[in-house]
Order: sequence, then structure tokens, then C-alpha cells
Amino acid sequence: MSSEPYKMEQRVLDNISRAVLLFNAELELSYANPAAEMMFDVSAKHILGRRIDGLMHASSGLASENLQMAVDSNVVFTDRELRLVLLSMREITVDCTVTPLSECDGEVLVELQQVDRQLRINREENLISQHQVAHALVRNLAHEIKNPLGGLRGAAQLLEGELPDPALCEYTQIIIDEADRLQSLVNRMLGSNRLPNNGEVNIHLVLERVASLVQVEFGADLLISRDYDPSIPSLFGDTDQLIQAILNIARNGARAAGSQGVLHFRSRILRQFTIGTRCHRLVVQVEIEDNGPGIDPSLEGKMFYPLVTASEDGTGLGLSIAQSLINQHDGLIEYQSEPGKTVFTVLLPMEKRDG
Repeated sequence: MSSEPYKMEQRVLDNISRAVLLFNAELELSYANPAAEMMFDVSAKHILGRRIDGLMHASSGLASENLQMAVDSNVVFTDRELRLVLLSMREITVDCTVTPLSECDGEVLVELQQVDRQLRINREENLISQHQVAHALVRNLAHEIKNPLGGLRGAAQLLEGELPDPALCEYTQIIIDEADRLQSLVNRMLGSNRLPNNGEVNIHLVLERVASLVQVEFGADLLISRDYDPSIPSLFGDTDQLIQAILNIARNGARAAGSQGVLHFRSRILRQFTIGTRCHRLVVQVEIEDNGPGIDPSLEGKMFYPLVTASEDGTGLGLSIAQSLINQHDGLIEYQSEPGKTVFTVLLPMEKRDG
């Protein structure tokens, strides 16, 4: 390969957004473009000469065997949504294409396109869509239930006045009490129908209010730690609704953590962050972490549905209501869970909403 075409090809590779790695015939790294340096968070001169196994953790889905297989078969292969664990233990998801360069003395070209952001956007869009559909279904169902409940309660009251034996009123009272209980449940499923009282909100005052309520409810054995970013400015929203949403999450966390459990409250500011398909200049990120046993994998993707609960004494409405309240602020609630660590993340745009 002559010098001038090589320099031209290198300039092209230097300016593309995908990470490009070139391995020689011994499968040792001979070139990494600036995008690869950013992806691996290391200067190229510190990784040249390494094999692919020296760039990432052994649990990653890309190893020297993959490159050797491509060389031996002389076939290009692409792996979608490949999970890589970098040496810093940072996890990324990439689309990976391996191209053997048989005309270049057995060199191998590896292209990595990071897709974490797109996967997150797709996941968030799906979560928002699912919640909207489920919420509309529940509201329609709740309205259909309310009318016969009112008739049932009224009939029981009329019957109570006509009974010849006062002792029989015990049964009509059971009907009335159960109708009232169901009415209360339906009202909670419908959520608050009051107009939001929007204004400037200090998110840390909201978190401190939630922390004090949870501490009183669960006692001194519950340890609550704080890790706040004091530079976060006020956001625009309804203080009471935000307290209710975060309180529902924190209560679940405290309940899961159990006796002598731990809750961590964290706040951060994110810049140019996308929620769903909309990019926001500034987003407040609030994390509520507990050290409980984790969420049952069978509930994956269902946690924000009404009446879905992992607790024996729960109603399954807390997270659904919380998601609805945060959605009303153009925000979103997500979670990640493993045994000993469950993190619910509340994302709230800082700008005023349209209208």
C-alpha cells in the first residue's frame, strides 16, 4: 500500500463517527480512530499492540476467536446489540461488524457503532406507550364500574330501611361498606382529577419531605442517605404531585428493604438529554435506591401497570399513579433491579411545558 492512498484512507477513518479498530495478521491492534479512543476512554498509543481481549473484560461478546474465525472463513459478519464490558467495567451495547482484509496480509477491520442511546429511546417510547394504553383502559373500566357501584350502594340503603328485623341490617351494612371500599379503590385507579398547581419547585425540598414522611412511617431502623447536587436550579412543576410520586416509589423501596434497610436518595443534572423522542436542554435525574431483594424477573415490563404488585399487602397502584404524575410533567420513571440493589430513576425536564 503506497503512502498517499494510505494517508487518505486514514483521514477518512479519523473523521467517521463509528469506532474503527484495525488488527494485523497476529490480531494485534495496529490502528484505532478517535471515535474508538472515545468509546474505550483511552489514548490509542496506550492500546496499540494489544489483542481484542486486552481491550475489554472477558465476559464481553467479542474475543480473538471471533476475529480468527472471520480470517479463516474470509467472511464479513455483523453482530447486533452486542454487549461489551470495558476494562473500566463500563458496559456498552454496540453493533459490531468484522471484516477480514485478505488483500492486506490478513488484517482484520472491526467497526463498532454504539447503540445504547437508541435502545434507551426505544425502550422509553415503548414504556410511555404502554403506560398510556394501560391508563386509558383502566380509566374506561373504572368509569364503567362506578355507576353500578352507586346503584348497588343505594339499593342496600333502601333495603336497610325496609327490613323488619334490625339484626339483618348487619348484612346490608356489609354491602354498603364493601361498595365504599371498591369506590375508594376505583377513585385511586382514576387518580387525582384536580388541576395541577404549577410553579417553581426545589427538588431537594421535595426529597427531604419524602424522606421525613418515610422515616416516620418506617421508623428509625430505616437508614436514609442523601447524595444531592446542590447546583440544581428550581424546576417547573406541581410540588404536591411530585411529593406523591416520589413518596410512592420510596415507600415501595422501604418496604422491600425491610427491617434495618437502606434507602439512598440521589440527584443529578443531565444536559441535552432525551426522554422518549424529545431532547431537553436540562433534565433533573432523581434516583431512589434500596438494598432489598430485588424485583421478581416475572414482573419485568409490568411494574407500572395498575394492580401489579410484588408486595402481599400492596394494591399495585403506587407505581402506576407515580408514573402518571411524572408523565404529566413530561417526565418518566425507569428502574433497574438486581438482588441487593434496586434503583428507580425519575427524569424531569426543567423547562416549562407547552401550554
